Amino acid sequence: MTKKAALAVKVLLFALLLAALIWPELSGIKGKASTARLVVYPIGGIALPLYWWARGRRAFPWAADLLMTLPWTIDLLGNRLDLFDTVDWWDDAMHFVLWAFLTAGVLLAFAPRDLSRAVTVFVALGFGTTAAVVWEVGEYAAFVRTSPELRTAYTDTLGDLILGILGALLAGLIVTLYFQRIAGRGTCRKPRSFSENDGLVGLREE
Repeated sequence: MTKKAALAVKVLLFALLLAALIWPELSGIKGKASTARLVVYPIGGIALPLYWWARGRRAFPWAADLLMTLPWTIDLLGNRLDLFDTVDWWDDAMHFVLWAFLTAGVLLAFAPRDLSRAVTVFVALGFGTTAAVVWEVGEYAAFVRTSPELRTAYTDTLGDLILGILGALLAGLIVTLYFQRIAGRGTCRKPRSFSENDGLVGLREE
């Protein structure tokens, strides 16, 4: 089920990207660093599969892939439906929710399962904060500095950073609980009883 959902979201992402190329006026991202989005978003959608393939790993983390693909897809869909400009709270909500998705996906894909709760949360905050800063710098360089949004850019940027960091914090807490649940399942398994067939190989009674 998770695999099908991840693949469906990828198909939707690339369909939205293709539509933005063919009908840029309807994409909702014209004038919002559309060229940068058309380059960065597909990379974001295929980064984890490419990394897994390059490293020769076997079991692919479909849940992580789904979470790491959702932010790019939801952002494009929200712009396509004009939600960022017509719904007052949408942009703020997306900075919180999408950063939670992205951070959770990165943790599930790359964080060791034996990290302590505190370290996992700090890793989440480190990644989420860094990614949020990179995003805001990219937005400023790509279109904010030459748009009417420059007048309120400082306040908006601070708010977006705070929401992104809070989303990353929530992701860290949830993933920590998930890791603990998995660890609990491993330790709660009923131990196999010892039988006479479990003796050391080669041991013989004299």
